[in-house]
Amino acid sequence: MKRIFLISAVVLALAACSPVLTREVMKQGIRDVPLHQVTEAPDTYKGKLFILGGVIVETRFVEKGSQIEALGVPVDSYGYLKEKGPVQGRFLAFYPKTKGFLDPTVFKKDREITLAGEFVGTRQGKIDEMEYTYPVFEIKEIHLWEERRDYYGSYYYPYYYPYYGMYGPWGWGGPYGYPYGYPYGYGYYGYPYWPYRGW
Repeated sequence: MKRIFLISAVVLALAACSPVLTREVMKQGIRDVPLHQVTEAPDTYKGKLFILGGVIVETRFVEKGSQIEALGVPVDSYGYLKEKGPVQGRFLAFYPKTKGFLDPTVFKKDREITLAGEFVGTRQGKIDEMEYTYPVFEIKEIHLWEERRDYYGSYYYPYYYPYYGMYGPWGWGGPYGYPYGYPYGYGYYGYPYWPYRGW
């Protein structure tokens, strides 16, 4: 019986240490370059493969295929989203229609993702009325994290997680508080909150 428990524990430990994307991609991908650095020197990083974590803002169909706009979240060496880390800004990632499509009802707002994407350039856009330069990536691999459930009715975040909520990573004082007011309240660095939630 002890041997069975030991084997089970080893299997679970190995599973917990498995990368969420293929090992080859994880080895090749860049994880430690901030998105703002990419947009400031696009020629330096063009064609490079990045491993990105994110919280989806929007998924929609465009001419090239399926496009995801996401709030960047740091990932560890296995592709798991870190609970603490600096604000990453936003990025765009498209999935070529030759490979299929990403259904917006599945890859919907607030779902979490990890992806491997080749940097292809930048694109000007807007967040509300603010001009914004997006880094753009072509998706090579993508992992959609299991949707979290709102067991405790968290007011500040749409699903429960031990660190989410008023003082969670995207809430007041949280390390992922978004500097542009995307609906997670005051940021870690004291950026103001915009009344996005439509109270």
